Parts: sequence; C-alpha cells; structure tokens
Amino acid sequence: MTDIKVISMNIKPEAAEKIKSHVQDGQVVLLALNDGSNKYSKQGGTCTIGANFQFVILDKKDPEYDIKIDNNAGLDLYTSKSEMAFLDNGLVINAKDSTLSLSDDSGVVDGGVTISNFKPSKITKKDMMEGKTC
Repeated sequence: MTDIKVISMNIKPEAAEKIKSHVQDGQVVLLALNDGSNKYSKQGGTCTIGANFQFVILDKKDPEYDIKIDNNAGLDLYTSKSEMAFLDNGLVINAKDSTLSLSDDSGVVDGGVTISNFKPSKITKKDMMEGKTC
C-alpha cells in the first residue's frame, strides 16, 4: 500500500460553489496539469508546461493521483507528483467573474483554471495535426 502525502488548499466560497456544481456524490476531483503532459490534458505545447491547471471530475480514484489535498470545501481532492513540481505551499483557489485562479505562496500559478468531467476519448494523430487538441 502506498503512503498518501497530504497537502492543503483553501478554496474560497465562490470557487467552491463553482467546483461543487460539477461534482456529484461519490465523485473524485483531481487538480491536474492541462499542458499535454497527462491523459486528462486537452491542450499542450512547450509554452504551456506547468502553466495550466484544471479540475478533473472522475467517478473513481486514479492511482496515479495519490496526493490527497485537504480542503475546506469538503471535496475528495487529489493531485500527483507531476503537478507538485509546479506548486508551492499556501494553495488557494479563488473565483472572480466565474473564472477560477490558482495561487500559492509564490503568487498566481494559473489565472484560468478550468473544470471538466472526464469522458475518455480517442484523439487521433490527424486531430493533433489539425490543432483540434488546443
């Protein structure tokens, strides 16, 4: 059994309301990079590495995302070692005009965090060549 590292995040009330509107009972939420580096990314490219984050809603836990994020919104929230390379202490999610932002003790990490319910799909090489992934 893997030991789960735990970090914490302060989710401001307006942001919590926005995230929770996408989550059903029993679902898991991931804080994942959205830079082409993982199976949940919808965009990518060298200019986005570590700069874009997303909340991904899943029906069950993903064993690759084994770092528990304690939070004041009561979400079953996780991230992975890959994401932690771009995060510092003092994680905060804020919402302004329906836009989520992620910050930490170093400042704003991503001013446009998205939320998506994960639906597996097959992206073809043709889709990527035609720019349909960005």
